[in-house]
Amino acid sequence: MLIFKNSKFIKSPFNNEAELEQVVLENYEYLFGPTAFFLPKAKIKTADGVGTIPDGFVIDIGQKKWYLVEVELLQHSVWNHIAPQVTKQILASLQPVTKRIIIDLAVELYQNDTYIQEKFEELNILPINVRQVVGDILESDPLIGMPIDSTSQDLEDWARTLKNHVKLWEVQKFVEFNNPSGIVYEFPEEFKTVLNTEEENDPLSLNSLIFTNTIELADLIHAELLTIGEKLTMTYKPRNGQQKRYEASILEDGSLDLLGQHFSSPSYAALAGIQDAGSDRKTVNGWTSWKNDKNQSLSDLRDELHKSRTEG
Repeated sequence: MLIFKNSKFIKSPFNNEAELEQVVLENYEYLFGPTAFFLPKAKIKTADGVGTIPDGFVIDIGQKKWYLVEVELLQHSVWNHIAPQVTKQILASLQPVTKRIIIDLAVELYQNDTYIQEKFEELNILPINVRQVVGDILESDPLIGMPIDSTSQDLEDWARTLKNHVKLWEVQKFVEFNNPSGIVYEFPEEFKTVLNTEEENDPLSLNSLIFTNTIELADLIHAELLTIGEKLTMTYKPRNGQQKRYEASILEDGSLDLLGQHFSSPSYAALAGIQDAGSDRKTVNGWTSWKNDKNQSLSDLRDELHKSRTEG
């Protein structure tokens, strides 16, 4: 249950898959990250011409990865619905014509969406290189990105059998008690998955049983890589704006104090900063944005701690 003043929101099922699909489309960055962009549905075909339509494609130009997106409700059978559908999508993704379709969709979106253009600009990708950059990313095997309302052991066990890496995220719906029109959706913190076979197949992660994205600021403090009261800095220049510098203080509970507010995660703090600077971005990776006085990012420190744990 979620409580806001006198209102209570209780967990409720999605009306249908289309509802969840629309919510994901409108908020995809909270799953796939700030350097990703979402491409619409398109029919793709296997080598024998069997057609299939993923719920979309996501290209992450920062991480140089791409996804076949399949939004699902757990009530759909893993074996009769999800597995055969994803299998067809994987086979169709191998076809050169599929790559051309996705590249054309990406270029068209880039040309017509200033928000997407800004993502390329922040990574210093010139307009003339957009097609090449997207094409290079598509040379790798796609990941399967599956936002779902809940998971199951069969689903996760099946996902682990695939050659293609799979990421599962849970998205949940809450409806206000006695007010069906009052709806909120819960997305995972910091893009966290309930299953990520890419990390599970990393020998270092398997040896430690500790995945990098489970490390929090409090862990860095405990490991003495950060100290309470230490200042972190971030600079940001919005499109057509002036560069600004922000300073956040590390608090005892592992949160950050910025602009008179406490933030539970580096990404929320960074987002508050870039929006204060005039950006309309919805997400940002605070782990790469915030740096200490040695110019080490929080991501660098997290990797350092992860490495020490795996080697220990």
